[in-house]
Amino acid sequence: MVSDIMRLDVTSVWLVLSVVLVFAAGVFYLYSLILRHLAKTTVRNKVVLITDSLSTLGNECAKLFHTGGARMILCGNDWEKLETLAERLMSESDPTLTFPPKLVELDFSNMESVPEIIPEILECYGSLDVLVFNSSMKVKAPVQSLTLQMDRTVMDVNYFGPVTLVKGVLPSLISRRTGHILLVNSIQGKLTVPFRATYAASKHAVQAFFECLRAEVQEYGITVSTVNHTFIKTPSTTSKDKDTATHVKPKSLGVNPEEMASELLKALSSKKKEILMAHSIIPKAALYVRSLFPNLFFAIMAAGVRNTAAVEMSND
Repeated sequence: MVSDIMRLDVTSVWLVLSVVLVFAAGVFYLYSLILRHLAKTTVRNKVVLITDSLSTLGNECAKLFHTGGARMILCGNDWEKLETLAERLMSESDPTLTFPPKLVELDFSNMESVPEIIPEILECYGSLDVLVFNSSMKVKAPVQSLTLQMDRTVMDVNYFGPVTLVKGVLPSLISRRTGHILLVNSIQGKLTVPFRATYAASKHAVQAFFECLRAEVQEYGITVSTVNHTFIKTPSTTSKDKDTATHVKPKSLGVNPEEMASELLKALSSKKKEILMAHSIIPKAALYVRSLFPNLFFAIMAAGVRNTAAVEMSND
């Protein structure tokens, strides 16, 4: 008798738990649908600029925002590729629900031309609603092997370029008292890794600038969001010169560009100020270790350098 009652009680508990889990899953699914709908309507009729539309992530953002009804300004350093991208977007979308993208040739490695391009950007639609700073130049090499010219080029692309552009369009955003600035930045804007000193320095600098900017423009109704990601999956590329410092071999694991673009769209909807994109717990744990136990973090980084040197010596 007692055992029957106990079995009945266990069955009842499992039944209640199952109902709760099904209900929670249903609520979560409905919430996800609502978020996706809000995200899609967020950019409708908005003027959205993407600084590097030709990158893997830039392509995905352009596709997602364009189908959402945004008035796109696609920037890149190759005019023919920009035209190809625009033609593909138009051929894959309903022309009654979308706008033909505007194209602007923009190359942050040529800083002298950037101030002259800002008026051209503002003339596209007369105003800007969303700016996605997606440009990035990667460098992986020991400090002593990089020239100062390379350091300057990386800083131009990753720091001075975005800063120059945002300063140029900021008066327009302030006068309209609206706008959303979104910086796509590496996790190395918060966390340093050996052999990436120049890259990490540029990412730290641009991170600090946009965090300061966030506080300064909040009173004007302008939102500034920063997204720090580990690495974005890209198609495999090869370099004839494997020692060239400006090439970084793509990883087999990482954030999907489609997932990243969707996260950026949700950030525009939620106006979340800071986002960390990492599928592994290691980057998040590293950030905490760096803050709470800096000496341990430094020791781990130094050990990694010694291991790398030992492997290179064994291969010689």
